[in-house]
Amino acid sequence: MKEISYKELQDLSKDSYMLIDTRNEGALKYGMIPDAISITHELFQLDIGDVESRLNRDKKIILYCTRGQVSIEDAQLLCEDGFDAYSLSGGYNSYLLAMMDKQDDSDTKEIQERQAQIELSIRKKFHKAIFSPFARACKDYQLIKEGDHICVCISGGKDSMLMAKLFQEIMRHRKMNFELTFLVMDPGYSDVNRRLIESNAKLMGIPIVVYESDIFDAVDTVDKNPCYLCARMRRGHLYSKAKELGCNKIALGHHYDDVIETILMGMLYGAQVQTMMPKLHSTNFPGMELIRPLYYVRQDDIIAWQRYNGLRFLQCACHFTETCDSCSVDGTSNSKRLETRNLIAQLKKTNPYVESNIFKSVENVNLATVIAYKQDGVRHHFLDTYDL
Repeated sequence: MKEISYKELQDLSKDSYMLIDTRNEGALKYGMIPDAISITHELFQLDIGDVESRLNRDKKIILYCTRGQVSIEDAQLLCEDGFDAYSLSGGYNSYLLAMMDKQDDSDTKEIQERQAQIELSIRKKFHKAIFSPFARACKDYQLIKEGDHICVCISGGKDSMLMAKLFQEIMRHRKMNFELTFLVMDPGYSDVNRRLIESNAKLMGIPIVVYESDIFDAVDTVDKNPCYLCARMRRGHLYSKAKELGCNKIALGHHYDDVIETILMGMLYGAQVQTMMPKLHSTNFPGMELIRPLYYVRQDDIIAWQRYNGLRFLQCACHFTETCDSCSVDGTSNSKRLETRNLIAQLKKTNPYVESNIFKSVENVNLATVIAYKQDGVRHHFLDTYDL
């Protein structure tokens, strides 16, 4: 099988090759190598004829996935059909490493200028779309209170890294006295993922505290629902470490789209009406609270902010899969979440208000028209009081 390194790719004339990103749609939101086009691995499996019709036989075809494993299969298929096809060794991660090496060579002044640009984008260009909804959620749901010590939990993805910058910005306004600790829990990241988090934290001026754990090793041998177990263990570790650091709250980076998808998924797959709450008291860690300050922030605006600043974040650190399709938000299958996301997008074509309607639906529950509901573990039925 023919492979090519990212350094060798850089030495090629841009007119001599086509660069193909074979990762799924979700991965593309976290960034692509410049000049690449998207042809997903699934399409190679379903319709190789359609794939070939989009390629130029007179050029080298260079394919990449996340780590350089899946793209080998796709390159082999093309080679068998006469294409001069290669798999990029190390995949998208090799590109990230090259970018981090370049950043490491930057002097302090360059990094400070980039940091200032990132912060300015939050105050100016994305103030209305991102900072205002963040501040409004904090106010509406009373997420920040006088004397709080908030543990900002950073996974390394775009949502949590942006959340950290928003907390720094709102603290700059000095309307309330509170403390921040930026916690990165390393559950067993690969070297490239760990380095990417640390590199972005340095670039963005986020003073992270890294906490080592062995969660990935612990769930390696679990056959049933390893992602659910991983999510539960990570949450518990975060609470425990945050409390040890003197924090009374942990902040997670779930956003508006996560909320509406959770509402709809509960009905479609769980036969229940529920939502992802903006804040929760911990049942296992007394005195601790979970808050979600990105509750009003839209994912498209987060992606726009990331691309505007040319930032590259961790998509998923899971080592069970190449494309991360099986990973979860709050222990829910991402395949079901993707189905729900696609359904919402389809409904939006005929009803532009469908997203806000889903969001508001759990704020406008009319108990007089509800057959039954649960409160504090007790089930209430409309017949209980129907004849009274």
